[in-house]
Amino acid sequence: MRSAQRRGCAPTVVVVGELNVDMIITGRDVMPEWNREKLVDGFQVVLGSSSAITACALAALGADVRFVSVVGADDFGKFCISELERMGVNAEHVVALPGVQTGVTMSFSTPADRGLLTYPGSIPLVSPEHIPDALLDEASHLHFGSYYLQDGMRPHWPQLFERARGLGVTTSFDAGWDVRDRWDREGIVALLAHTDWFIPSEEEMLHIFEAESLEEAFAQMPRSAGRIAVKQGSKGATLCEPDGAIVFAEPYRVSPVDTTGAGDCFNAGMIYGYLHGYTGKALLRYANACGALSTLGVGGTGSLPTAEGVAHLQAE
Repeated sequence: MRSAQRRGCAPTVVVVGELNVDMIITGRDVMPEWNREKLVDGFQVVLGSSSAITACALAALGADVRFVSVVGADDFGKFCISELERMGVNAEHVVALPGVQTGVTMSFSTPADRGLLTYPGSIPLVSPEHIPDALLDEASHLHFGSYYLQDGMRPHWPQLFERARGLGVTTSFDAGWDVRDRWDREGIVALLAHTDWFIPSEEEMLHIFEAESLEEAFAQMPRSAGRIAVKQGSKGATLCEPDGAIVFAEPYRVSPVDTTGAGDCFNAGMIYGYLHGYTGKALLRYANACGALSTLGVGGTGSLPTAEGVAHLQAE
């Protein structure tokens, strides 16, 4: 692994992913009803997508982040690029495609949970041709989110991850929710053979492996799989090591404003902590702290975790 310590500088993380804007509606009762009108507490347009939020959180923690994606040649596309750059992410490998609309997600968010409606637009259009060969040569780690939304990349992830690991680059991905309800277990298992960190939510994990419990799902893991960190929201997080050992870490208690992006910031904590030598429960706790801090603002990037913020929360 090309660790930060070995390189003597901030680790370089390449994130290949979807881009979209999030339109976030917040309140305690945000469920629409036919032929009725309701008032809500807040509305914001912010940078969205699992991959982008993880990238921004990694940059906030101190990583050197390079983002690969496509957007439409429209105002939302310009907004996505400018927001990535504003938050310290290198966006020179984001391509604007004419005649395409940038994806949009409507997020109906309460302090406890959220529901999403997404117009894909440019989201599924990232493909291998958008990933420069030289980019992996500079990387310490390669990550992507939204396995089920990235249609253009889904058949190519195993080959890309295998190539990356051959260069000494560690790999990770987050499944995301399968809007088609197919779950592609075969594809996930094939990719796990080339993955250092698989970071799904508990519900995603149970759907993929058609299991009633995490223990049952973990028992189905192929021997070639790397580590699996499962996000469990207010319950904390669980890690399954390659030898089958199970580690659990408790959550941090905060008063959430918006849970959008909490899992993506957890991903960033896992990657950043791992690249800096954290292991086991200490690594899970670091990621839990990143996820907790993200809930203190509106939107996935409204309250990004920082190294200082994590240290403060853990000290408390």
